[in-house]
Order: sequence, then C-alpha cells, then structure tokens
Amino acid sequence: MTWAGLLAGATGCTSDDAGGITGAFGAPPAPEDVIKVSPEDGSRGVRPGKKLRVRVPDGRLEKVKVVRSQDAQETPVPGHLSADRLTWEPDDQRLALAARYTIDAVAVDGDGRRSARHTTFTTYVPGERFIGYVAPENRATVGTGMIVSLEFNRKITDRAAVERAVRVTARPAVEIRPHWFGRTRLDFRPEDYWKPGTQVTVDLRLRDVEGAPGVYGLQHKTFSFTVGRSQISVVDAAAHSMEVRRDGEPLATVPITAGAPKTTTYNGKMVVTEMLDVTRMNGATVGFKKRDGKGEYDIPDVPHAMRLTDSGTFLHGNYWAHHTVFGRANVSHGCIGLRDVKGGSSDTPAGWFFDRSLIGDVVEVVNSNDKKVSPDNGLGGWNMGWNAWKAGSAVK
Repeated sequence: MTWAGLLAGATGCTSDDAGGITGAFGAPPAPEDVIKVSPEDGSRGVRPGKKLRVRVPDGRLEKVKVVRSQDAQETPVPGHLSADRLTWEPDDQRLALAARYTIDAVAVDGDGRRSARHTTFTTYVPGERFIGYVAPENRATVGTGMIVSLEFNRKITDRAAVERAVRVTARPAVEIRPHWFGRTRLDFRPEDYWKPGTQVTVDLRLRDVEGAPGVYGLQHKTFSFTVGRSQISVVDAAAHSMEVRRDGEPLATVPITAGAPKTTTYNGKMVVTEMLDVTRMNGATVGFKKRDGKGEYDIPDVPHAMRLTDSGTFLHGNYWAHHTVFGRANVSHGCIGLRDVKGGSSDTPAGWFFDRSLIGDVVEVVNSNDKKVSPDNGLGGWNMGWNAWKAGSAVK
C-alpha cells in the first residue's frame, strides 16, 4: 500500500455520526466536554450560595487543585473526591466573597484518554460590610468578671448566622453561652465568674457571613486573653464603705461616698471596663444639666477613674470633697468616690485601689436606694439569671 493509501485509510478513522471517537488516530475530545466545572469558566460576581464542583461524566478525576486569591494572598482550597472519583467538592461549601478562584483538573475519560482543564471565576464583591468591636483586647489579663462582648457597626438581622460564626472556648473547659442585646450586641459568659488562670480563646469567623440582606462580615481572626486573680469589691452605700476581697480573702475596707439621695448609685454587679489615670467629668454628658444646658458639674483632672457602666457610673478618686465626707455621707451624682488628691497619688485610698485593679474586676453595690443596674449597661450581664441568659441565644 502506498503512503497515500495509508493516509486515506487513517482519514476514515475520525468519528461516527454520534460524535464518538472511532479510531486510534481520532481527535481527542475538548477538555470542557470531559471535565465539567461549576461555576463556569470566566464567571464574575458569583454569589456565595453557588456551589463549586468539578466532575466527569465517566472515567475518573486524577487530580484537582483549587486556589483562592483574596487580599493579595493565595490559599489552597481543601476538598475531597467522591468514592467513584467522578466528583470533587470543597470541604467548605461556602464561597469566599471578593475572591478569585483558579481550578486546575486532570481526568481520564471512559476510553482512557487524559484531559486537563484550567478555569477561573470571581465572586461577588459586597458593597456593605459589618465588623464586631471586641472586648477585651487580645492578650489582655483581666478580672474574673470579664464578659466577652461584641458590638457590631450595623444592625444584624440574621443573628443566628452571626452567632454560629463566633466561638468562645476556655481552658480549663467551662460552658460558655451567648446572649443578644438588641440587634448590635452579642455577649458571652459562663454561668459563674471565671476561675483565675483560665485561658479564653475567641474565634471570629465572620468573614462573608450575611448578617443582614446584602451586608457581609469582614473579620476572620482569633484572639485570646487570660483571667488573672479574683478581686471582688462590695460597696455598701448605706454604710459608706467598700470591702475589697482578693481570691476570697478580705484585703481591705475602704471608706467611700456614693450617690446622694436625689442622684443615687445603681445596685448590682458592675464590671470595670475602662481605667483612666485622669479624665474630665462633665454632668452634661450623662444627663445632669442646668437650665442653661451646661452640666451640673464640670470637674477637670479626675484621677484614678474606672468606668463601671456605659451610662456614666465610675469609681474614681475625689479630691474636691472634704475628707470627712468619706465613710460618712453620700454626696455624688451616682458615682463611687474614694479619697484622693489632685493629680492623683498611690498613697491615697483611690490610688491604692486603682493600682490593684484590672479591667474585668467586679464591683457590686448593695443597700443603695436605687434599682439594679440593667444587664446591658456596661458589662452588667452578671445581674441576669443563667436561664434567662441562655434564652437570649438566637440559635434554638
């Protein structure tokens, strides 16, 4: 047979009417006919609900590599093959937002022919994001009354989805439960105060979680803090005194002045959330105004100030009241005052207490002619019973 005859015979071995390959020298099938990828190659603005999937109609997948590019970083996407090796899917079904995915797959079809395919797609870039401002700070050492609190910058309508994306754990282990205050605040605490030495870890997996229609989370981070020694101070407003206990043992009893009869101090358990060496206190900022709109008081250089509530209750040094007031009379606008000097001093009761305090310490007020502080006023969640606290979870 001549070369022309061989070529003519080879030409006849192309494909049949059904499109199947009928000869060893036929053209191989197109990669997109062998390896099916979803979302389709070149897709843009893919929503997070869309599934990423690589499959072959027959034969087997030999290798699948998926890489996610996001925030100038490339991250391999873990996944798994089905038992019959016809399908590959990622372990985490949810697509990341504002990301580019690259898929490289190699497969062998039912006739034993190898194909390779390379595809890309990009995901939806949301116009609105939410973040949670977290207390306490990373690596902080705090008192046993510290409550993990997240304040969101936008209203959360799908509270269950957001709650599931936040995990708080402790070593040694203890049950920790969440409670929502409205649509913007989520707190976590155990049933009782933390044990000294506990290590607490907070995992935020909020990135790309849809907290409200079209509003997605931005954070993906882990932080931790340590619980220090126990210090609980009980302020007896009627006796004008504060007993300080360290690890259950009496440390000192300090004379104080609490809220005057017309501006009493809240009862209940409050937690130190802020410590200021010096600050300015103006009554207008917390609702104590004169007819001209100015504050009933405006005191500069208030030393050793420790915030107890969001509404403005502080335990602080007082240099302007006569020394005979402390331990004998209640004259403040609702704060708890300890004797001090202008500029502050470690030798005064206020300075002594400030130097021995931590954010997260508990100050409990009793025998005041006022209501109990609200659980959402500062970190007042310890004033709520455990069953009521647990009922505040959005995950039922």
